[in-house]
Amino acid sequence: MILVAQHDRNGAFGIVINRPLGERTIAGLLRAAGADASGVSGSVQFYLGGPVNPQLGFVLHSAEYHGDNTLDIDGHVALSSGAQILRDIGLGKGPRQSLVAFGYAGWAPLQLDNELRQGAWNTIPEDPSLVFDDDRAKVWSDAMARYKPN
Repeated sequence: MILVAQHDRNGAFGIVINRPLGERTIAGLLRAAGADASGVSGSVQFYLGGPVNPQLGFVLHSAEYHGDNTLDIDGHVALSSGAQILRDIGLGKGPRQSLVAFGYAGWAPLQLDNELRQGAWNTIPEDPSLVFDDDRAKVWSDAMARYKPN
């Protein structure tokens, strides 16, 4: 299941939200990125965000948080990259809700439009409860229950 973060004439970009990989400490993720991990605590579950550049980290999060590298998706969900958001989460200054992912799904200009026309994808409106639902085992069935074919 992919949350499309951006879709315009240059192509499309999204994050897979139903492929958990494991759990890591925030300090460990920051150190692996060569960033300052002092004072941070906690751990996060992380996901395979897609097949493109799996070494790149992204955080889907509730939209009340805004950093230098934040893309507001719809006023409810936003996307940030960079170590600062992980630091803020580990310091208790981050977004209320978040999902950490490595990699992304990407489409060339018009590629996703063509795939949608061909029926390759089912679409539903974005819903923060699906993005941040704690019961990740049910996110696919919950999403499909909301699907209404055209």
